[in-house]
Amino acid sequence: MTNVGQSLADWIKMRFGPNAVSQSSETAFQVPQLLETILNHRTHRRYADKPVPPEMLKVLLACTFSTPSKSDLQQCSVIHVRDRKQQERLGGLIPSMPWITAAPEFLVFCGDSRRIRRISELRGIPFANDHLDAFLNAAADAAMHLSTFIAAADAAGLGTCPISVLRNHIAEVTEILALPEHVFPLAGCCLGWPAAEGFSSLRLPLELTVHEDRYDAEKTDRLIDQYDHDRDARFRIPDSGHKYVDEYGKVDFYGWSEDKARQVSKPERDGLGAFLREQGFNFD
Repeated sequence: MTNVGQSLADWIKMRFGPNAVSQSSETAFQVPQLLETILNHRTHRRYADKPVPPEMLKVLLACTFSTPSKSDLQQCSVIHVRDRKQQERLGGLIPSMPWITAAPEFLVFCGDSRRIRRISELRGIPFANDHLDAFLNAAADAAMHLSTFIAAADAAGLGTCPISVLRNHIAEVTEILALPEHVFPLAGCCLGWPAAEGFSSLRLPLELTVHEDRYDAEKTDRLIDQYDHDRDARFRIPDSGHKYVDEYGKVDFYGWSEDKARQVSKPERDGLGAFLREQGFNFD
């Protein structure tokens, strides 16, 4: 939702910092409302007690499946979890995220390499791409479709929260959703009417994430340090949010990079490859 008086440049600066864009970019082209919606995206974990109209969800899914797909192979499937008991089973796997069960709607976005393999069988033509790229194609399709769904929901005034941690319980999720061979859950997504405005987090500066002609690793350290302090000035991680203090101790400055370094210091989903092989994928 756009605040009165704020320009597109203001939204970009809010998301990426004061030097991200010049005010003159405002007049470079006519600004569609969708761009402001994307820049103002917030994750929502609390939802109003108000249902999402079925026809609205159908429109959102129509937008979702209008997403580009690798070679028109269309390797994404979505499981709309309508049965509350099914949703509670999924939420029960991750009790630290009660919004999974509380969300008015819950969907699971899946990479689907089964469909094209079945088409090959039906047409009596060999499927000659049973290697790592088959998995990557399906995963990329599912990720792009999830992104489109989130953007469409934002544009409709709804709130979402993607749930990648479903992959921490991928075998159980696959069993609950009865996913066949060559289909895997990429992420879940909560959907509902936001109960609060939500928080807009500062992102890494475009100077760090966008490279010209070749990858530039020289600026990484400087820009991450700058980003840490810019983000801390907007929102300081409280002491209660510091990870693994008993193991790594307390530091004078606990910024985004310290938090993320501690987060990835613990192994997670180390059985994912083995599960996907059991699901029929070949990673050669």
